[in-house]
Order: sequence, then C-alpha cells, then structure tokens
Amino acid sequence: MTILETFEQKLRKHPQSIVFPEGSDPRILEAASRLLASNFLFPILVGKEQEIAEAAEEAGFNIHGAKIIDPSKYERFDEMVDAFVKLRAHRGMTKKQAEIKLLHPNYFGCMLVRMNEADSLLSGATYDAKDTLLPAMQIMRNEVGSSLISSCYVLDRANATGESTTLVMADCAININPSEYELVKICGDVIKCARGFGLTPKVAFLSYSTNGSGKGESVDKMHNAAQKAKEVYPNELIEGEMQMDAAVSPQVAKLKFPDSKVAGYANTFIFPDVTSANIGYKIAARMGNFNVYGPILLGMHYKINGLSRSCNAQEVYTMAVITAAGINGQE
Repeated sequence: MTILETFEQKLRKHPQSIVFPEGSDPRILEAASRLLASNFLFPILVGKEQEIAEAAEEAGFNIHGAKIIDPSKYERFDEMVDAFVKLRAHRGMTKKQAEIKLLHPNYFGCMLVRMNEADSLLSGATYDAKDTLLPAMQIMRNEVGSSLISSCYVLDRANATGESTTLVMADCAININPSEYELVKICGDVIKCARGFGLTPKVAFLSYSTNGSGKGESVDKMHNAAQKAKEVYPNELIEGEMQMDAAVSPQVAKLKFPDSKVAGYANTFIFPDVTSANIGYKIAARMGNFNVYGPILLGMHYKINGLSRSCNAQEVYTMAVITAAGINGQE
C-alpha cells in the first residue's frame, strides 16, 4: 500500500469535508470531481454557484453533489462576522472591516473551518503565499501551544524496483531567518510530519560546514540549534551542523562525520533560512524527479495546507487527502 493509499484508507474510516476557496479553478474542479467519486472526502467549493457550475461544465467535470457556498449569500454570515470581530478584537477589528475581509474566499474558508462547518482547507492554486497564509495565521493560529507557524515540503519518488525514497525539508515558505529557538521548534514539528509519512526521521541541520569544519554566524546557529534539539528531543536521531553531501552520502559521511548516526542517511532536513530551503527543495524536486507535496503547514490548530500555483489536478487531489488526514500533526 502506498502512502497515499494509507491516507485514503484512514479517511474511509472517518469521512470528512474540505474547503476549496478557489472553487471555479479547473484543477480544483477536476480534483473535486474525483473526491466526490471517492466518497470519503467531500469538497466544499467557495464562489458563485453559477460561475462554478459553468466552469465545471466547460471543463467537463461532474461536480454533482458538491456543496457550493457563495460568501455573500451564506446564511450564517452575520454570525461569522461577529466571531471574526471577537477573534481579532485585540487588533481593533471593526464589524465593517470583518464583513469586507470575509467576502474574500480564503478568509471565508478559514472561518468555515473555525466554525466547524468544514474539517479542513486547501488553497493556493491561484493565490500567492501571502494571500493563502495570512488568513490562516490570523484565524487558525495554534492556541494551545507555541505561536510559531512553519512549513515543510515532502518529496517522494520510486525507483525502477518500486522502492520509495521520501524526504522532508523545512522551512521552505514561512520563516525568513529563524532563530536557534525557532529552528528547534521547527525540528519538532517536522519530526511529527515525517512520522506521518511513515518515516523514521533522521534529521540533519544543514550548513556550509560539517561538524566544525567551517566558521561563521550561520554555522554557529545551526550547530547550536542541533545541539539544543538533541536535548529537547533526546530519543530522536538529530545531528548537525553538516553539509548536504555529508548528510546524504555514506562515503562523504565517513570522511566528514564518521561518528554520526545521521550523516550519510538523513531524510529530514532543517535549513538555516527560507532562501536556502526554498532553493534546495526546488533543485531536488526538478533535478531529482521527485513528486512534491506542500507546503504543509506546521504548528496550526486546524487542518489547512497550501498549494503551489504551478500545481496540477493530481497534486490538488493528493494534497487534499494529506490535509484531511491530519499529516501536519492535527488530528
């Protein structure tokens, strides 16, 4: 059974619903049509009913049975506005401001989940990261733990014999230059996500230095963060700082980090900043022919994830299943 089939099996036992704020996008409609046929994850499409119906007909997708909600006609809109004002009262949110915000599909969709009208949300096929993440961070921030929100991408591919390689990389989308403390928190959340994908995490804190071979502020940050992470998560396989070649090549690891249990076999990678992380996962994905899932949002109290604007319908379907299955650690 593949990882995706495992997630689908989980949802068959406990069917759920998922909000798509970009209800008229052809990729969303194709994925929604497939989900409706699966009968374990029910799509809620946000937008004007006629526009969505016409887009589905034009694209040739059957979305009969999908729930379509127009924010301007939503029967609980006044209740939603009041809840949003209360939620953002510390920021001076007025009722009029809330009404305007909630006509935006992403804000509206997040509040549907917040009000338990849906189980999860997936967005980002047409919106940029800011438009996708800001509503989620304002409405769905984790209220019972750390306020840090981070992200990771999961990369997966099968070789000629069918054996799978799965890698997890963080933080590729949100935290620009995380501190040592933030890197430790990101590490803990990424470990949970990696386990959700069936991995035994072997975590490498990446740098341009391996085990003290180089010097610099960034080297110190990654070394210190790795040591703190080992203290906070003593039962996990964590090592750093190390270069990427030492992290993934057993031959290089023997030369550069011979005593490490992680070096040479790492499958979970913590980058020093969002620049290197974003570049790194895209190089791996494009040049290594990996399937990419993400960004998977970590540290949320609700099940919400993002899409890349370059995604296809298969990726929308896969990310919908991943999101609903609670792979970001939120059951």
